[in-house]
Amino acid sequence: MSTIYDFSATTIQGKEKSLRDYQGKVLLIVNTASKCGFTPQFAGLEALYKDLQTQGLEILGFPCNQFLHQDPGSDSDINEFCQLNYGVSFPMFAKVNVNGDQAHPLFHYLAEEAPGLFGIKAIKWNFTKFLVSREGRVLKRYAPKVEPEAIRADILAQLG
Repeated sequence: MSTIYDFSATTIQGKEKSLRDYQGKVLLIVNTASKCGFTPQFAGLEALYKDLQTQGLEILGFPCNQFLHQDPGSDSDINEFCQLNYGVSFPMFAKVNVNGDQAHPLFHYLAEEAPGLFGIKAIKWNFTKFLVSREGRVLKRYAPKVEPEAIRADILAQLG
């Protein structure tokens, strides 16, 4: 696998979607959770999306329940929570694992391409973010505590 376009994932509505559909877009891929201290970042992600989507940004949210069971609901519950509480309009996908043998292949790839601090490949926590170029190359990993707005300059640089 050479780019993220070689992967597909199930949308939160249950439909299989090829990431090739996002070819030519700058992507911010985020593992999310509904009951985490970082959950308010949904508001910042949505603000970035609304501001920059027309310039070519797509944010892809992947709920994950691997960190202290902070997203225990069904995909339907998660989707409703995100829309009602944060007005999320960016694409959300079905709940995935991001670490371990059961991790979604996309997250294995992201972790290999952009290791964290000290070269650690495991994803540390909810709201780890990955910036992907228009060509499908993983450019950078951002720690959970990095607020979405702090990534704006890097996104704008990729958008041109």
